[in-house]
Amino acid sequence: MQFLRSTPPDFPLPISTRSPCFEVIKKPSFLSAGATRFTKAQLNQQFPHLSESRPLTSRSSHFTRHASLQAGSPLLSVDTARNDVLNALSQIIDPDFGTDIVSCGFVKDLDIDEGLQEVSFRLELTTPACPIKDEFEKKANEVVAALPWVKNVNVSMSAQPAKAVYAGDLPKGLQAISNIIAVSSCKGGVGKSTVAVNLAYTLAGMGARVGIFDADVYGPSLPTMVSPENRLLEMNPATKTIIPTEYLSVKLVSFGFAGQGRAIMRGPMVSGVINQLLTTTEWGELDYLVIDMPPGTGDIQLTLCQIAPLTAAVIVTTPQKLAFIDVAKGVRMFSKLKVPCVAVVENMCYFDGDGKRYYPFGKGSGAEVVQQFGIPNLFDLPIKPTLSTSGDSGMPEVVADPLSEVAKTFQNLGVCVVQQCAKIRQQVSTAVTYDKIIRAIRVKVPDSDEEFLLHPATVRRNDRSAQSVDEWTGEQKLQYGDVPEDIEPEDIRPMGNYAVSITWPDGFSQIAPYDQLQTIERLVDFPKPATVNQNAS
Repeated sequence: MQFLRSTPPDFPLPISTRSPCFEVIKKPSFLSAGATRFTKAQLNQQFPHLSESRPLTSRSSHFTRHASLQAGSPLLSVDTARNDVLNALSQIIDPDFGTDIVSCGFVKDLDIDEGLQEVSFRLELTTPACPIKDEFEKKANEVVAALPWVKNVNVSMSAQPAKAVYAGDLPKGLQAISNIIAVSSCKGGVGKSTVAVNLAYTLAGMGARVGIFDADVYGPSLPTMVSPENRLLEMNPATKTIIPTEYLSVKLVSFGFAGQGRAIMRGPMVSGVINQLLTTTEWGELDYLVIDMPPGTGDIQLTLCQIAPLTAAVIVTTPQKLAFIDVAKGVRMFSKLKVPCVAVVENMCYFDGDGKRYYPFGKGSGAEVVQQFGIPNLFDLPIKPTLSTSGDSGMPEVVADPLSEVAKTFQNLGVCVVQQCAKIRQQVSTAVTYDKIIRAIRVKVPDSDEEFLLHPATVRRNDRSAQSVDEWTGEQKLQYGDVPEDIEPEDIRPMGNYAVSITWPDGFSQIAPYDQLQTIERLVDFPKPATVNQNAS
């Protein structure tokens, strides 16, 4: 079937609606009432250029689709229909990324049936725990169903496969984990393990695949707080890897499940045990691995941060001033390691009685952490007997009483963690990219609104590794002329939250920290992209 986009001014003919071979086009105001009607054959003979299929303008396409539905004959091309669907879906904005779901790459497997009246597609979100996935599904149904030619809409929801942002040199056991969350207090006895366990089971309740790693070798808490049927870790004899135990579908690893109880050993031995437990475990695909950090800011904590590419940290504190002092040390440690702290949980804040709320330890410690260090979210937990009891009974509070006030607080914390991790991963994955058109490296450091350009050769010449600079004398071994002016990177991959790894044509892998990239001379005048040959095949 052939299409007419519009009626030209020199051919004032209202096309008959009685002929199924033609589009139904509203009569323009400039047409005379007594205009002559032509058959299709006469049109093709006298005006052959009008018989070609052309893209419909937005106004004429509306009338065309409306009339085609009335006539029962599909007049849209598949490409036009796809564009209609994508344009409709682009109205839906992801609040975390600030852009539409089409640009985010969420729309997958778009399929339109032969009659162009049924649309099917899949929305692949960044995490199965997305707190607004139901809203996405509802809006997607609404905007596509609003298209005039659509009768049925089939939307399915899924999540991206679990994988680390940077999986280059990670141990095999960590390569299929999307987000690693450190729950830290840097002080004992503030309820850090309670927060870690309840956060993990909250994320699992939101639909995510979750694991918990109890990193406290001296006094592991996990065996007391959960009750797995199998309370001993097993080793896969073929791969020499550790098989985690499970409780309510959450994977668990703790030194307390190794049959050792509490350990008496020196720091270097503890670091080795933690390394082995974390990296040789068969975690499989996880959306979130929650690490219950041991108290302190010493060698063990630094080892954990170096082994695991932490996505974010949650800080746990109590109202006392002493707790704030220790927490401040922990926040500074994470800051130096480029691990963003996304939330503060102030435990044992208050209790309710006689219709009043009491704060026995004072107020303001958590708020002071938020204010002083710019951490965006603060959550208060009450002094509640059931919260303490659940930690001893082997069933987390959010599982034992999912409708309680405490469970609602952890639900809000879980939503916060999911949203912040999604933002961080997006920022890290797009922080440093190569623009092949202008042949420049684009840099937009996380938590910065500034974007700038760098010349690839300049970045390569500023390498500070031992291959380029003598470590003892500081002498520059890599000379200016050693790097071709037209060099281009072959691959750029994130390295945690602080740097990228750039692979060059000579096979050299350059580690470029964000801090260093911000000090390099920036590209202001860059070559314009070459004109594309429109006649090229």
